[in-house]
Amino acid sequence: MKFNCKSISYLFLISTLAVFSCKNNETDKKEMAIQENQNKVKLLIGMYTDSVGKGIYEIAFDQESGNLGEPQLLVATENPSFLTQSTDGNFVYAVNENQEGSLSAFQWNADKTKLDLLSQHPSAGAHPCYISLSGKQDLIAAANYSSGDFVVYNRLVNGNLDSIAQIKKHTGSGPVKPNQEAAHAHCAIFSKNQKHLYIADLGIDEIAVYNIDEQNQVGDKMVALALDKGDGPRHMIFHPTGNFAFVINELSSSVVSVKVDAVTGIFTTISKVSTLPPNYSGRNACADIHISDDGKFLYASNRGHNSIATIAIDDLGGLKTIAQDSVMGDWPRNFMISPNNKFILVANQLSNNITVFERNENTGLLRYTDHQIGISKPVYLSVKL
Repeated sequence: MKFNCKSISYLFLISTLAVFSCKNNETDKKEMAIQENQNKVKLLIGMYTDSVGKGIYEIAFDQESGNLGEPQLLVATENPSFLTQSTDGNFVYAVNENQEGSLSAFQWNADKTKLDLLSQHPSAGAHPCYISLSGKQDLIAAANYSSGDFVVYNRLVNGNLDSIAQIKKHTGSGPVKPNQEAAHAHCAIFSKNQKHLYIADLGIDEIAVYNIDEQNQVGDKMVALALDKGDGPRHMIFHPTGNFAFVINELSSSVVSVKVDAVTGIFTTISKVSTLPPNYSGRNACADIHISDDGKFLYASNRGHNSIATIAIDDLGGLKTIAQDSVMGDWPRNFMISPNNKFILVANQLSNNITVFERNENTGLLRYTDHQIGISKPVYLSVKL
């Protein structure tokens, strides 16, 4: 067979295109694999333990489809109702919500398939229900609900907690009995600049604030915000970019937005809205609160009405309730927004299930996806770091 210059050039072009096409296909496959890996995240589940649920669990979640995997037990521990993680992803800390409360420090094993107990420390109170790490990762605070106090530990470089604890106790009561027969610390959260520690106290209708000095010593109590009598503040959260914070009130089924004075730590009220429809008169107790990454929408869980309230946030921190959507379960205690902000997952304590909702990023509204899994008494959800 004879080849002229044109035929040789043609063959060279075809072979070059074939090689280029193969390389493109390999690149496409790698990019698809990377995208699929990014879509799949692991979630941590805290619960009230019983004969079925044993401790802290892990579950796979697909951020593209909304599918949930099967729960896998990471470690057996009693009543891990609230968790926090170190930002490096190496350690998990849990409350053990018992009469004699404790805080458990866990470290991941080599392939991050199990949690190993490092140590357990007293919460210095009854029924700890919230735990958080400071931004510098050197302090851990936990709120004790039944005894109305909180504890602060120094966190050591090896992930353990120091043996010396700082303990502060609240006193007082509120008008709603029996819920407010005494102080009930329900949330302990550090300010963005770590100069302040905030405690939401359901029993005395206050957000207390404590200064933290350069030696990590907690100062005396001040009142950052006095809520309306009978509000029962439960949790609070900071705006991702603005100088605002938001408080969810368990007893009055409402959310309050505030302006934050970063120097003094004091709050100034901006707006207050109900989490319930105007015509609802049944039992309700708000639980958890989260905000979208763009800072435009806030979500609040209604236990009793069994819904997630969607609340719009304006540029000045004003609030407007725009929807309430059924959680397709009973007693939604804690929930989370997926890392890509496309889904909301709800832990329904009394119906023993976790349900998944698609989130419209433009309107903030939710749509049930038909995805759910059964698990005993789930009360906490977060992304595994």
